[in-house]
Amino acid sequence: MALHDILSLIGIMLAAGWTPGPNNAMLAASGANFGWRPTLPHILGVAFGFPLMMFLVSIGLGGVFESLPILHEIMRWIGAALLIWIAWNIATSGTPGQKAGRRAPFTFLQAAAFQWVNPKGWVMCISITAQFMTGENVLIEALFCTFATFLAAASSASGWAYFGYRMQKWLANPTRALIFNLVMAGIIIFGVFLLLTGDIF
Repeated sequence: MALHDILSLIGIMLAAGWTPGPNNAMLAASGANFGWRPTLPHILGVAFGFPLMMFLVSIGLGGVFESLPILHEIMRWIGAALLIWIAWNIATSGTPGQKAGRRAPFTFLQAAAFQWVNPKGWVMCISITAQFMTGENVLIEALFCTFATFLAAASSASGWAYFGYRMQKWLANPTRALIFNLVMAGIIIFGVFLLLTGDIF
């Protein structure tokens, strides 16, 4: 893979990774409602789970969905249902520290597993591999895609969670907390709408 391709890949992944989506909305809400340290397993789950997904898609998992489209369709609807449930929990989570909505942040395994039903994640994996995987050296190209994904996932996950964490004092006001949680939930619901209409990002 040429240097300009690598730089382009990293730039695209960083830009896509930082844009609002289910992962980032969930991380911001977790940072705001639970704090930075309790959200670290969620951050690490995204930072390592999404690159693993990218690696597996890069080396051929995408072909499974081409031969078994029903499997992709099933995962799409499971993902939509899960995202709606998560959005509801965020919308009803109250002010930081309140025991409403989701009572604990995601664990490492929960966050890593969520990547497999995250519609934005699938779109990124499939579009990136289609653009940058030439088939000349599958393993090397897959590793470059994985590295770029790790940079994007680790930086955006940390950044959005820290943003939420820094908002804690401001969100101590119930009205502000409600607006924040509704906006984060709204981002997720909008993503679900795009998923189900087939016009994802």
